[in-house]
Amino acid sequence: MADPVPLPAPVLRLDAVTKSFAIGTPVEVEVLHGLDLTLERGEFVALIGPSGSGKSTLLNLIGLLDRPTSGRLALLGAETTTLDDRDLTRLRGRSIGFVFQYHHLISAFSAEENVAMPMLVDRGFPDDEMRARARELLDRFRLAPWAGQAVTRLSGGQQQRVAIARALAMDPALVLADEPTGNLDTKSSDLAFDLMREINRERGTTFLIVTHDPRLARRCDRIVEVIDGRITSDRPNAAREGESA
Repeated sequence: MADPVPLPAPVLRLDAVTKSFAIGTPVEVEVLHGLDLTLERGEFVALIGPSGSGKSTLLNLIGLLDRPTSGRLALLGAETTTLDDRDLTRLRGRSIGFVFQYHHLISAFSAEENVAMPMLVDRGFPDDEMRARARELLDRFRLAPWAGQAVTRLSGGQQQRVAIARALAMDPALVLADEPTGNLDTKSSDLAFDLMREINRERGTTFLIVTHDPRLARRCDRIVEVIDGRITSDRPNAAREGESA
């Protein structure tokens, strides 16, 4: 009998992760308390919870922008808590895309240059392949006519689509989106969400979307709720399951 094929590692796994601040001082506080969380390839997950619940702290840990105080965090099977800063930066740049509520585009650059920026940071020099990838994404996000425009001349919805395209430039396994439509009108919000969903389905990219918008959360396949630094609920979205039944 042939040996069984090993299952691929989850995109993300947290085991008993905690995060404390002001460690060793009289005001030391633990804000995340023993979190366990697994994200598999192709999942489209909403992360919800009230302000101050620990969502942003958790997102910073998952995005490798900060380190857990204790516990284990593995990305694509790689144990990250033992990596040095250089290796963390490399893993983050090649495996994780970020989308923020405020797009954080570089105003002096064109839409194409902004999308190409993660590739330029990774490779250190521009090339034709990089420019082609940026143009491909802008075309996919219905922005090809504005590729050479300064991003300051684009609408808010267009700027956020540029930001989403930038997050996908390195074809990451995981995209972290922090209130990605919170600054948009309903039409622009729906378009941005639909484009992320298309990428999720076609590429198998895992999305973790932090949102206060219950309408947006209901359109995700799974909902994780954080309250007071603990995961209090982690459930499939029954409404989405009903749609696919």
